[in-house]
Amino acid sequence: MLDRSYGSSWDVDLLDSSGLLVKCVRGISWRFPLGSTIESQTKGIWMWCVDHPTKAGTTLVLLDTEGLGDVDKGDSKHDTNIFCLAVLLSSTLVYNSRGTINNRAVEELQYVTELTECIKVKSSDEETNDSCEFVKFFPSFIWAVRDFTLERKIDGKDATEDEYLEFALKLKHGKSKKVMEYNFPRECIQKFFPSRTCFTFPFPTAPKNVSRLDSLDPADLSSDFLEVTDRFCKFVFHKSHVKKLKDGITVTGRVLGHLAKTYVDTIASGAVPCLENAVIAMAMIENEAAVKEGLEVYQSGMEKMKDSFPLELKKVSSKHQRLSKMATQTFMKRSFRDTDGKYLKSLEENINKLFDGYLCQNEQASKRRCEDLLSSLSEPMMENLKQGSYAKPGGYDLFFKDLEDIVKNYNSQANKEVKAEEVLEEFLKQKSVDSKAILQADKKLTEKEKQIKEEREKAALLQQEIKATEEKLRQLEEKMEAERQSNEERMRQMKVKMDEELRLQREEAERAMDSKLREQADLLEKGFKDMADRMSQEMEEFKRQNSEAESNRAREFAEMFKNIFKTHEQTIAMMMQQHKEQIEAIHKMNARSSGCFIM
Repeated sequence: MLDRSYGSSWDVDLLDSSGLLVKCVRGISWRFPLGSTIESQTKGIWMWCVDHPTKAGTTLVLLDTEGLGDVDKGDSKHDTNIFCLAVLLSSTLVYNSRGTINNRAVEELQYVTELTECIKVKSSDEETNDSCEFVKFFPSFIWAVRDFTLERKIDGKDATEDEYLEFALKLKHGKSKKVMEYNFPRECIQKFFPSRTCFTFPFPTAPKNVSRLDSLDPADLSSDFLEVTDRFCKFVFHKSHVKKLKDGITVTGRVLGHLAKTYVDTIASGAVPCLENAVIAMAMIENEAAVKEGLEVYQSGMEKMKDSFPLELKKVSSKHQRLSKMATQTFMKRSFRDTDGKYLKSLEENINKLFDGYLCQNEQASKRRCEDLLSSLSEPMMENLKQGSYAKPGGYDLFFKDLEDIVKNYNSQANKEVKAEEVLEEFLKQKSVDSKAILQADKKLTEKEKQIKEEREKAALLQQEIKATEEKLRQLEEKMEAERQSNEERMRQMKVKMDEELRLQREEAERAMDSKLREQADLLEKGFKDMADRMSQEMEEFKRQNSEAESNRAREFAEMFKNIFKTHEQTIAMMMQQHKEQIEAIHKMNARSSGCFIM
């Protein structure tokens, strides 16, 4: 299945298919030739997707392989590679044979016995047999028997299809070479595919119709055949599970494509496909894409808000936090195996860079608006300066009154602008040049009065400088609080992600252990005590490895938390240094202010 929002995959692989089964599963017109002759029609693996008939928003991926044992191929390794790929890519494996499940049919499924040499779980260079872990992520197994004409009876009693399969896979007692050769493929099937079922299909139609199977009308098909086919399809649709990789990682549509290429390239090179290496490669591709998707979510939202600049810092910070949370959620949904937190850190750093850029753009927009506002409010004053209206006795008081009115009107209109105090400070500094000239030229004032007014003006400029610095300090504190809240949200989402991944890893191990326990109980029930004892040792080692893997994953997450917190601490430390410097600057200005003498 492919969930179309993020593409979780559910694959059915049909081995050695006659075509009719595939046609029924697809439920749509057949486009590939069906084999009615001795010549194999399907070559390699054919893949296509159809809408899942019962699960909305889900796509069913079907893989149809060429027939195994084709005499024209001349390369026995080719069939093994096809079988290996089918196992690695599918969540439900359908093995399709004809007639009956006898010893010859089981022996023809020899490829199962070669899987330990064709698939590695771990990337270790050591020659170790890690096949005990196959059960964690191997597909469920369906044996579809075509053209079945026998009665299903065991010891004279009617048997179900599954009972028929288990009877065919029944082990023999003894340790002779002949018995061991008989048991070996059956042991492999039981060990690697604990979830298995069987469907026996009667002959689909009259012999005269066989040559035109691909164009038959349903009315020409046997009702018994259609009944089994209906049960088969329902089983596939309802019982098959989402494809998983090692540690319970869900395979998406994108990952399925990457996996297919990785496995084919590996096999073509003569190497053995390794599940751990595949997961590492897929994690790198998906995590890089997850960072990109997260940044796109953040950037698209901030770009829309940019059209409304300038805004209060609180609004920009609030939007940043919401989008940062959404970006992290997007990242978490797609990412996996970010073992050292490198990709999450990359997302965080890029978001912070973008945020700083948007803050700068907002400040520039605020600065332009404030400058335009002061320019508009001071137009009458500028005209009076040109006309020389202040160049007369009493002109300074008139100028100062006009300046006070400008500041009052400006403060009432620009009080929420992020650059309001800073722009006003710069404006007052510029006007102080005109003020000094007017003050010195005002013959109505005595020298003592001029000195007092000059000191008063200096104090006013200093107070505005203090207000501008205090506003920067307040904005820095808002940014610090936004960073604190964003980090808390990142840590919370990381905890959720960690718990989910550990849960999947634990469930995968528990399912595998349950299947081994059932297999052991079955061996004991059938009198194979030696095999059951060997399984006990295998399960103890399996438990140890699972415990070690879980501990390692927990340590990786702990290290991730440590790295994320360290990055946060470094960011806060830089902000705290700026905070300290601004407080010191305010203290110095206050000290200067207290030294000003105003009568």
